[in-house]
Amino acid sequence: MNFFQAIVLGIIQALTEYLPVSSSAHIRIFGDLMLGSDPGAAFTAIIQIGTELAVVLYFRHDIINILSHWFSCLFGKNGKDIKSRMGRGDYYATMGWNVIIGSIPIVIIGFTLQDIVETALRNLWITVTVLFLFGILLWVVDARARQSKTMADMTYRDAFLFGLGQSLALIPGVSRSGGTITVGRALGYEREAAVRLSFLMAIPAVLGSGLLEAVKAVKNYKADALFPGWGPTIIAMIVCFILGYIVIIGFLKFVSTFSYKAFAIYRIGLAVVVAILLLLGVLPAIDPSVAAAA
Repeated sequence: MNFFQAIVLGIIQALTEYLPVSSSAHIRIFGDLMLGSDPGAAFTAIIQIGTELAVVLYFRHDIINILSHWFSCLFGKNGKDIKSRMGRGDYYATMGWNVIIGSIPIVIIGFTLQDIVETALRNLWITVTVLFLFGILLWVVDARARQSKTMADMTYRDAFLFGLGQSLALIPGVSRSGGTITVGRALGYEREAAVRLSFLMAIPAVLGSGLLEAVKAVKNYKADALFPGWGPTIIAMIVCFILGYIVIIGFLKFVSTFSYKAFAIYRIGLAVVVAILLLLGVLPAIDPSVAAAA
């Protein structure tokens, strides 16, 4: 991977990370088209740090309030009873617990199925299938769901369900935002509320996985045939950060006015195009280096 290719992949990551279209699927597909191989799970996870740092910057005030209120309640400044320590009546402290609860599923499933995620699940036929199916699901759910819940209405049960939706993103093609947004809309959350909750829920999971992959890459970069090197990876991460911040602003404005129908149609169309490329032999279903690793 040269620096130009890294910049292109960084742009693709930034444009697709927050949208319900699956950034990992796009990196997998365009990586094959440009490089003739899968850029790999480590590269994908590390450049996601860039897009997630953009989320941290955009939601910095919310994050500061969540952390300060969460610790304040936990240490008994709002009351010594268990309910007060758990943030009863405090919006930001409760949101902190919701983010923690919502992060549990992806942590457990991610560690349990790590080898499968990095090998077998990167089959493009799986990507095509989930792109298509979740495109239809998002379309149907968004069209039929009510819009009655705001972020303040989130319960621990809803947070866990959001987390389950987020954990589906371990399958390339599902989309982290797509999974959480679909669950949020199914639960009756307003479109913008579902997006904002998706962003906040993703911060621990994405930063955590990215940092873990970075540590692994440092240790094993000489033996990892898929890792493209630190130079291209860091350039792609910087591009993700700068462009990602702009995309967040635009996406939030879009969903406050329009439905997710356009994204659903795009997912279905992309699935059809990739399926044709697979049938024609332009794209391999499984990257040879990934197959060897498996």
